[in-house]
Amino acid sequence: MIITYILLSNVLNCDKFKLNIVLEIIPASELILNKDGSIYHLNLLPGEIGDYIITVGDPDRVDAVAKHFDSVRLEKTNREFKTVTGRLGNKSISVISTGISTDNIDIFLNELDALVNVDFEKRQVKPEHTSLNIIRIGTSGTIQKEMPLDSFLLSHFAIGFDGLFNFYPEVAEIESQLAKEVKQAFSNFQPFVFEMDHDLGKHFSASFLFGITATLGGFYAPQGRAIRLSRGPHNWMQDLCSFDTNGRNITNIEMETAGIYGLSKMLGHRAISLNAILANRITGEFSKNPQKTINDLIVKSLSIVDGIN
Repeated sequence: MIITYILLSNVLNCDKFKLNIVLEIIPASELILNKDGSIYHLNLLPGEIGDYIITVGDPDRVDAVAKHFDSVRLEKTNREFKTVTGRLGNKSISVISTGISTDNIDIFLNELDALVNVDFEKRQVKPEHTSLNIIRIGTSGTIQKEMPLDSFLLSHFAIGFDGLFNFYPEVAEIESQLAKEVKQAFSNFQPFVFEMDHDLGKHFSASFLFGITATLGGFYAPQGRAIRLSRGPHNWMQDLCSFDTNGRNITNIEMETAGIYGLSKMLGHRAISLNAILANRITGEFSKNPQKTINDLIVKSLSIVDGIN
């Protein structure tokens, strides 16, 4: 959904404001630009990103990806958002850190989309839409005993338990038996169910495990951890672990994938999420060499991207 305005002088009127109005000019309060014309949080100008976008949570992981590029033409950092843009083979590619959780993904995806689909000078949506290829390379923990540590998982589906999409009236959820069962089993949490982009995912499917990923809005109680605060009265993690639909379980938990899938679908971009399984929450095990596993995932993923025609 795109919010635009008839007159530049229009301001938010809480009594009359309608999110479904299609107007023409995007005011400064909605499309916030820095003094140099760059988008507010990412601090990027149109033309400074590639057609392929690698997302990582940790800014320190950006260089671990970018060192495999054939050339680099841009490096920028603002807050937790660090960007390196260059070339990989014949492809224009960027790696951008998003920070943690879907609140950051909300900023990242909306501003990323604006960079290619909004004319900043005219403050108007461009007549021709540009689609990006967005690939999350991240870490995750499995909640299934049999899933091996240091394995690589492609999120076929993502379930958002974080609440972000309660604020978007036109959510691009899948309509399937999985979605129906998820909503019934976890009705207290109003979950949203999304699917990977198959055109992009098909290039990775032969080399990765397939999974159903739960995206949670926190690292401690939402993921069943407790230090000094209670996890709550319900057996939340047990419910996640035991969920079954036609022999398929929720395989892993993390904090970004559903946000990436949902917003990408709504904005017309292709997205997949690749997960390095570093922890098994059922057995209590953690990878003995997590950095090697992450680096191996980076190399494997970029090799596949390089080979896409």
